[in-house]
Amino acid sequence: MSQFASAVSDLLGLRQARSFYRSSTFVWCVALGAAWFCVLPHLVALEPLPWHRIASAAFLLAVVWQPIVEELVFRGGLQGFLSFREWGRQTFVGVSIANLLTSVLFAMAHTATHPLMWASLTFIPSLLFGIVRDRSGSVYPPIALHIIYNGGYFLLTGGASLI
Repeated sequence: MSQFASAVSDLLGLRQARSFYRSSTFVWCVALGAAWFCVLPHLVALEPLPWHRIASAAFLLAVVWQPIVEELVFRGGLQGFLSFREWGRQTFVGVSIANLLTSVLFAMAHTATHPLMWASLTFIPSLLFGIVRDRSGSVYPPIALHIIYNGGYFLLTGGASLI
């Protein structure tokens, strides 16, 4: 692999993360997502996604394709780029500045497709995706976590944006 390709691969976090699903950080993030999905029905009225919609292309796009693209852009490109700066690696209460800035932009980007309240709520999962990215050095674990979170979100909320 050329030096340029290697540098781009490092920037985007396209490196293996063997057994990332066993890391305590990843397991805790999955557990936090599960806890949120248990609390969510007590906060808002949910309309679970009908089973026939789960096998749709729209569902696969929302649950699989969007997380892959978003994580490559935000955690791979943006957070990776910011992490190459010394100030981007500095932490504030255990969260890198690169992750904080990326998460703000991630939440702002979601205002294009979600009401402001829901878009702002993407900030917390984004921080978790970024922590997993920082700790693993790879974009693959945050992609997996994002797929899990999107799956739960769209299954529970009915995926109004899928229609």
